[in-house]
Amino acid sequence: MEKVIVITGASSGIGAALAERLGSDGAAVVLAARRGDALQAVADRCGTKALPVVTDVTRRDDVTRLVQRALQRFDRIDVWVNNAGQGLSRMPTELTDDDIDDMMRANVKSVIYGMQAVLPHFIARGSGQIINISSMLGRIPSALARSAYSASKHYLNALTAMFREEVRQQHPGIQFSLVSPGVVYTDFGLNARYSGGDSRNIPGGQTPEDVAAVIACVIESRRPDVYTRPGARQQVIDYYTTIGVDEA
Repeated sequence: MEKVIVITGASSGIGAALAERLGSDGAAVVLAARRGDALQAVADRCGTKALPVVTDVTRRDDVTRLVQRALQRFDRIDVWVNNAGQGLSRMPTELTDDDIDDMMRANVKSVIYGMQAVLPHFIARGSGQIINISSMLGRIPSALARSAYSASKHYLNALTAMFREEVRQQHPGIQFSLVSPGVVYTDFGLNARYSGGDSRNIPGGQTPEDVAAVIACVIESRRPDVYTRPGARQQVIDYYTTIGVDEA
């Protein structure tokens, strides 16, 4: 049976690449983003089983409506991918209240809205998978200018783990997966608040298609926590070893 997969932030970048890959594999994809024209263009490349739904994921009512539209069209949802997010370029000593609020709204609240909106359906079915797209900056706070973004992804990582722990106690058929890319060659940096430069100019990155391939594998394997680049896990271990995390 083909899977029905909801993808937020699907009008460009990782979300668009994932939608096209899954659509080509025969999945039914429900695509959510704010830009209707760009979203429709992606849907057109995904085949006849693509449903574009213009959605602002920072609005809970919009996310609730997204669930309803998906169920009206396909009767079920198998996988929900919380991919939408935003960057912000400002040093930690310069952060304002609005900066923090914007990052929490775009990168944390939007994910909470998605998880809480689709969970009742998954619980009723006894199965389902939620995939939250995080970042290596959610593990290693290494880019000073991405301070608020990095903090929001650390928050997202903890939240994902705690949702997983709570839900699996009574609903073991529901999985929460976390995917952590590093640099990805998209417009993410250019679209960051206060600008962040072109991510394509940073060496050692991945294409959105590379990351989409990893996410597709996570859908099949249902693994709980995955990095998208070889060596990333060791990089995280080395970071915490180097800074010297000591016991009292």
